[in-house]
Order: sequence, then structure tokens, then C-alpha cells
Amino acid sequence: MDEEYDVIVLGTGLKECILSGLLSVDGLKVLHMDRNEYYGGESTSLNLMQLWKHFKGDDKPPEQLGASRDYNVDMVPKFMMANGSLVRILIHTNVTKYLNFKAVDGSFVYNKSKIYKVPATDVEALKSPLMGLFEKRRARKFFIYVQDYEDNDPKSHEGLDLNTVTAKELISKYGLEDDTVDFVGHALALYSDDSYLDQPALSFVKRMKLYAESLARFQGGSPYIYPLYGLGELPQAFARLSAVYGGTYMLNKPECKVEFGADGKVIGVTSEGETAKCKKVVCDPSYLSDRVQKVGKVARAICIMSHPIPDTNDSHSAQVILPQKQLGRKSDMYLFCCSYAHNVAPKGKYIAFISTEAETDDPKVELEPGIKLLGPVDEIFYDSYDRYVPTNDHTADNCFISASYDPTTHFETTVNDVIQMYTKITGKVLDLSVDLSAASASEE
Repeated sequence: MDEEYDVIVLGTGLKECILSGLLSVDGLKVLHMDRNEYYGGESTSLNLMQLWKHFKGDDKPPEQLGASRDYNVDMVPKFMMANGSLVRILIHTNVTKYLNFKAVDGSFVYNKSKIYKVPATDVEALKSPLMGLFEKRRARKFFIYVQDYEDNDPKSHEGLDLNTVTAKELISKYGLEDDTVDFVGHALALYSDDSYLDQPALSFVKRMKLYAESLARFQGGSPYIYPLYGLGELPQAFARLSAVYGGTYMLNKPECKVEFGADGKVIGVTSEGETAKCKKVVCDPSYLSDRVQKVGKVARAICIMSHPIPDTNDSHSAQVILPQKQLGRKSDMYLFCCSYAHNVAPKGKYIAFISTEAETDDPKVELEPGIKLLGPVDEIFYDSYDRYVPTNDHTADNCFISASYDPTTHFETTVNDVIQMYTKITGKVLDLSVDLSAASASEE
């Protein structure tokens, strides 16, 4: 252990593993440590016995739930946008060779107490029961504008500068009703609240385009893909990448203590009486708890079921977004479902997650609107965890701390944090212009 490293990474959560992979590929000498004996940190996948122990305190789940080893239950469940930034990083690093993906069956939105398929193109807008006849025509025109919009083609801008025009102004030009705006903003552009309406419209349009292009990618029912055997495979795949490029891994290292020099800059990490020297530390909030602050709390429920979520066309995997307005809340609620089709549960079993930014201290009552949509459940676990963001000045102490995982059901926000951290650590911008056809997902 008494060696000097360029970077020591603490925690094997997904963000930390992506960063250790990227930094190792860049030729930096990386040591990666975790106090746990398993990969994944907060973003690990648990089998049924581990899940039972985690939430119920014993490891004797009822036999009718099936074999423990057939379960891979994600602790931070998220889907991947088919053309999104995580897929770009996977291709950029060639980590796709370690993983198998499958398209997610359905993407839905909750509106006036019912679940609807999310219409994402001008053709789907005309068919959607979410809107009346005249609204369909207006929505179709708006979708065509978004589909045709190109940054470098002023003709496609129709005289609007999306760097100055707000999302609200763009929407009002097409005269869309509030309910339409609700599903467009939350289920297509995937904003978790309505603050985007007062921001420049460019990001809003780009997010809608990402959704539509991801949807077109596999011609499936959703823009998402998801790894077989769950997300626990992802941190391990990036850890393998780091190891291939000379990264060193040490699991089960208790009390990793970050050491600082007289100038306040990090000088190393001590565990079990040995200190490894380093120039920089990358970690999750739990390793430097005096340099982060709590900014919120995620409430969630994990449910084991014997059927798909009702009204989702029997989808074996699906996302349902419940926009804040539909529930009279400050932020959206998310339903995420996957099953034996993605090898995360025994045959005939489905795992559903409901998550939201907690607004009360009672996850049971708060998550009820989502639970009600599930129908009968075999087993349910309630949980909440605090969300932290770093407060330190990384230029002063050379510590780069990731933010906690948010309740969204997709990885775009997670990877944005990684990309920004990469730039802070290296001073370089991560080039993610890749050939997206290099990643494929099976349809069946």
C-alpha cells in the first residue's frame, strides 16, 4: 500500500467506477478502495437474502418468492437512454463488451388518474388518447418543429433564438394546453419540476430530441435500455476497464481516512495503519462527510410482484412518470419496473420501484399514489436516504466528491455529474462523439 498514486478513488459506486475507468485509460496511476466487501456502494444490486437482511434484519425470505440467487435488485434503479451519455461513455471506453443490454418495453405517463403511453413523435401524437383532436394537431406541429430543429441550420429555427427564448415562450407559440405541457416537460424532456419553463428553450428542445432519437434507435416501446442481471454489472464492468489499464483495487478496507497536509491539500489515504500517498482523491459523500451538505431526501419503495404494472400493455420492463402537478406535489414521482425478462427476478416475478424527492418524513403515505397503480404486491420494502452535494473547494483540497443519486429513473443526471467531475479532475473535456451503432440491445 505504501506507494504513491495520481488518484485514489474511495467507494465503488457507479460514478466512482466510471471515473476510475476513465482516469486509468488516461494513463493515471489509480488506486480504488471500498470499505465494503462488494462492488457498487450505494448503487449495488442485492440478491433476495441480502435484500431481506438489509430491510428486515434477517436472511430468511419466504420460499414462495423463489431462489435468492435469481434476484438482482438495484439499490439505485435507473434505465439508460439508448442515445444518452452513459451509453456514449460505454462505447467510448469499449466497456460494452462486458455487458448485455435489452431494450425496455414501455414508457408511460400518469395523467388524470390514468396511465398512458408517452407519445414522442408527430405520428404518435395524432394517435394518443392523451389529447383531443385540435390539441393533437397543435402537438404534432410542435413535435415536427422539435424533430427538424438543428443547431447549425437557421432555417429550422423559424426565427426563434432558443438561447434567449424560454421554454414557456416556445410552448405558447404552439398554443399547447397545460396537460400537454405536463407530459412533454416531464415524460419526454424528463425534467423533475417546472423550473425549466423559465430557462432558455435550447436545453428543453435538445432533451426532447434525445428522447425521440433514443426511441427510434431500437424501434421499441421506450427510449431506454437496461443491462441483463441489473445495474450491479455496471460498476464491475468499469472496474474491469480500470484494472486492464493498470488500476489497483482493494475491497473490504475499513476506515479509509483521507489525510491532509499543512497546506490543506490531500496527501493520502490511511486504512489499517497503512497510508497510500496521492495527489487527488475522488469519493462519494460518505468518505468525506464533513465536506458535504444535505440537500434533500429520496423516499422509495421496492416491491416484488407476480404481474406487470397494470395498464402498461403487460410490459416486462417499464417506466411510468407521475408529474408533480398530477399529484399536487413539488417534484415528480417515478415508477420503474423490470422482471425475469432482464434476469433480475425468478420466472414470473417482477420488481417495481417507486421513488420521489421526499417532501415528508412518511414514505408510506407519500408514495401511496404510486403504490396504488401497482395492483397486488407479494412484498414491499420502504426506505429513504439523504441526498448530499459537496461543499468543498476542490482547487483548495484536491478532493473531488460526487453528489448522491437522485430519484430520477434514468442516468442522464448521474452522468452529467461524472462528466463535470472528470473535467475538474483532469482539466480536459470528455469527448463523447462516438458511433452509437457500436452498442446494440436485444429486442426479444
